[in-house]
Amino acid sequence: MVLASASPRRLALLAQIGVVPDAVIPTDIDETPGKAEVPRVLALRLARAKARAAVRPGAYTLAADTVVAVGRRVLPKAETEAQARACLELLSGRRHLVFTAVVVVAPDGRLAERVCDSAVTFARLTEAQLRAYLAGGEWHGKAGGYAIQGAAATHIRFLSGSHSNVVGLPLFETAQLLRGLGYLAP
Repeated sequence: MVLASASPRRLALLAQIGVVPDAVIPTDIDETPGKAEVPRVLALRLARAKARAAVRPGAYTLAADTVVAVGRRVLPKAETEAQARACLELLSGRRHLVFTAVVVVAPDGRLAERVCDSAVTFARLTEAQLRAYLAGGEWHGKAGGYAIQGAAATHIRFLSGSHSNVVGLPLFETAQLLRGLGYLAP
């Protein structure tokens, strides 16, 4: 199994379902959304591109991409504190959607894919809460500027859907795809 991701969270999530990749191959693709590209379609396009870039002969390849969106507006993977602050200010007191697309390519070239979505509602964040969260730094590199599996969990009022999807890999759907392609036992 090749995991087309640099995410330690995806590696840990795969371990929960008994999958330990033989290789981890981070991909370097352009993640810029296309003009008028909706979040669900963007996530799937990026996961497909990552899978294509990492595929190795004779190996299963798994790729995923997570997109956080408010309406049709895609939030960035926060690389600066200013980006994270802008994301969190937008998410504060609001509902947003998290889409994770998973693509699995079998050694014979068969492909299986799924897009999972979850709805997340943040409590209204005070300035002190915002500053404290930003100071912790866990927002770095995270879609939407937060990590639900970390301190951000204390600010999540409501979650509808898969928690592991919001972390970065929907386990139920991933296991279904792997079973369907014969990687996991039924």
